[in-house]
Amino acid sequence: MTSFDLILRGGRCVLPWGEEEADIGVRAGRIAAIGDLRTASAAQEIDCKGLHVLPGLIDPHVHLRDPGDPAVETIPTGTKAAVLGGITAVFDMPNTTPSITSQEALEGKRAYVEGKSWCDIGFYVGAGKSNIPELAALELEPDVCAIKVFAGSSTGDLLVEDDATLERVMRSGRRRICYHSEDEYRLQERKPLFAAGGPHKLHAEWRDVECAFLGTRRLMALARETGRGAHILHVSTAEELEYLRDFRDVATVEVLVNHLSQTDEAYDRLGGYAVMNPPIRDARHMAAAWAAVADGTVDCIGSDHAPHSRAAKERPWPATAAGLTGVQTLVPIMLDHVNAGRLSLSRMVDLMAAGPARVYGAVAKGRLCAGYDADFTVVDLKKTRTIEESWIASPCGWTPFAGQSCTGWPVMTIVRGQPVMREDEVLGTPAGRPVRFDTGLARG
Repeated sequence: MTSFDLILRGGRCVLPWGEEEADIGVRAGRIAAIGDLRTASAAQEIDCKGLHVLPGLIDPHVHLRDPGDPAVETIPTGTKAAVLGGITAVFDMPNTTPSITSQEALEGKRAYVEGKSWCDIGFYVGAGKSNIPELAALELEPDVCAIKVFAGSSTGDLLVEDDATLERVMRSGRRRICYHSEDEYRLQERKPLFAAGGPHKLHAEWRDVECAFLGTRRLMALARETGRGAHILHVSTAEELEYLRDFRDVATVEVLVNHLSQTDEAYDRLGGYAVMNPPIRDARHMAAAWAAVADGTVDCIGSDHAPHSRAAKERPWPATAAGLTGVQTLVPIMLDHVNAGRLSLSRMVDLMAAGPARVYGAVAKGRLCAGYDADFTVVDLKKTRTIEESWIASPCGWTPFAGQSCTGWPVMTIVRGQPVMREDEVLGTPAGRPVRFDTGLARG
């Protein structure tokens, strides 16, 4: 009789070739078999009848603020939030305090994560004006998902705003670079036009459509000139999405759950808790984001989980801290969109598992296939539940989706064959590992 460490029995599995009811056998942390395993045994068996088994979902865009302010977020609390929300791997941004811009900082973070992360984790390295000569080596370090460039100012001290320096960054290395694409010169030019203490919706007027679109046009011109692959993060405008369709040779695209789920009416309802960079915009841009999901322009969806204290979010605009929590609510919100018919479950899996794995070159992640890591997000598509702030694991304690009812909910998170969350209970001890990346094939 064939034996496994774990068998998931009878779930509706979202496989690369379609949905099938099947058993999944796990051995040594990897998928060993998919199919009819009725005659097999395992040390642990989990009944998944009536549930959907997805490949482990990835949030490729989180700010866990560690090192930084533990009263806001840490790697232990942020990754606990991730697994409670059905996420099996996160890619953590470099604009911490201090920023992750050197070999020393990267090694320190790598050592710190061991025994503290509940899910697997990849690390961004930040590009600054002083570390350009080191970027080609840093991007090839184990566990590094990408170089991150802030071409427009956001939270932290990383900023590369001029074309000459951006070109130098692009010519240092070969892997795909991830960009926060806003035009810093337009940002600073427009800032004096707005008085302090105005309504929060002015955030979208200051950081307007042209600010984002101009930033992306400049980056695409440089990407074509240098031949360096670009991943444009949190694309927020209809204009950018239309434009980027002509740059598929050098560009991949991320859209955030917020830009698929919230419009500018959120400023009236949430005040500072709707402020993020780039901003939440009007319904025209949301419609364009959904059209780009439907036609394949979008490669992956992230949360841009970026917690701040309540005090920082409640400061008068424009001193309001920009950034929203999201890693724990990403899967419920997207499953609710699936149930509403805005996208299929298989397309959601493509955007939140296979897509991030392809864009970043994550090894053995993103698909239910033999030999891949045994990462599973098990969901109940019929379960309806309201998002409550009491459920949020991040120390900041808030979510812009509080009070929203979602149909479809993650009920189990399994990382490399180990159940780490079941029905809201976090299990065992933190055993997340750094994600491996194929540095030769990360062009997608």
